[in-house]
Amino acid sequence: MSSRTAHRLACDEPDLASYDLLAPQLSGGKDSAVMNCVFMEAAVRAGVADRVISYHASLGVLEWPAVVVDGVRYPGVSELAALQSAAFGISADRHIEVTRTLPAPDGSRMVHSLLTEIAAYGRFPRMGSPYCRKAAKESVVSAAWTPLVTRMKRELGRPVRILKVMGLRSDEGPDRKKRPAFRTVQSNSARIVDEWLPVKEWTTAAVKEWHATALVPYSWTYDSAPGAGDWAGTSRCSCSLCVYASRRDLLLSVARRPRLADLYAEVEQARGDSFRADWRITDLIHHAQTCEAPDPGVICPDDGPDFTALQQQVRTALEVEPRKTPDLARDSGRALCNGCTSVD
Repeated sequence: MSSRTAHRLACDEPDLASYDLLAPQLSGGKDSAVMNCVFMEAAVRAGVADRVISYHASLGVLEWPAVVVDGVRYPGVSELAALQSAAFGISADRHIEVTRTLPAPDGSRMVHSLLTEIAAYGRFPRMGSPYCRKAAKESVVSAAWTPLVTRMKRELGRPVRILKVMGLRSDEGPDRKKRPAFRTVQSNSARIVDEWLPVKEWTTAAVKEWHATALVPYSWTYDSAPGAGDWAGTSRCSCSLCVYASRRDLLLSVARRPRLADLYAEVEQARGDSFRADWRITDLIHHAQTCEAPDPGVICPDDGPDFTALQQQVRTALEVEPRKTPDLARDSGRALCNGCTSVD
């Protein structure tokens, strides 16, 4: 029997007791809450809840922030990830928020935003080149494991076995439908990392039904307005302006975060690459302002010091030649509606 087979049970459920570190990745979205509930129930049954450390790869200002409407505060994505961790029995000291950093002028470390990376790289992520997922999420979590792996490998005298648990579902798209529910994603002399998707076959309807009685709230961005409870907002909760989002989600996001959309437009105009192969962010902004578009329900001011720091960092990156030429920029766009074509 191969070592990979030995660490699996029926129906692609891994033998949790065979891992040294159990690492659920919490995005703060609706699916990661369901995933952590299902996963922690399995961890408790296996008697290994003490091996769990949850991780959230923060996107900083690019995440959906907290908002206050009619005196009610609705938490932002990073806060929701922490709530998802605590709700199912993971102590606060075992929930780790990580983000990509770079050296600051004073010698300290400062956040290196994904939008800054896009500005420096010169190209937006594409379906065939989704570098954002690795640069802003996978790599920073993997780096956070390194000190633990170094210590545990010395103690164990063998590679550290890690189970990365994620809330990806088949309903989200063809690429995720093809993704195995269980696979080995890394194997070397220091660590062996397996990936498990325990809610891969959950439908979107089932996820929403679960949230009706959940111990943790879902993000306000899923509703038409914070607190509406109608699931008529954005369909996903990743980057506020995600290049893989649907047309409706993007128009809603542009209307909800106009200052952030304008900053994306600065990068697009300076580098020449389009936000998507079929749409420029400037087209989306124009459409949201002049044609029929979803009512945002709330508008984020984006007027705090973190947003100002992001602006400065992005504009500084744009002053330097990009690492790549924008040969992925589209030649012609796709219509945004029957009466509104993209602006060439």
